Amino acid sequence: MFEYKFVKIEFKKISGKPKEDYQEVIKSHAEQGWRFVQIFSPDSVTSGVAVGSYYDLIFERPVQK
Repeated sequence: MFEYKFVKIEFKKISGKPKEDYQEVIKSHAEQGWRFVQIFSPDSVTSGVAVGSYYDLIFERPVQK
């Protein structure tokens, strides 16, 4: 059995760049025993253009008993 963790990294409104370095977030979680599973960037439609506003990082690890 696994437990899952979802980490949201929002983009800066002006530049559209992530507020945090997602690679550093992944490394930090790996040191804590989390396995990176997927990065997901859902679209939101603005003025007829699909633009992502954040990343969702998905991690898993075995349930610790």
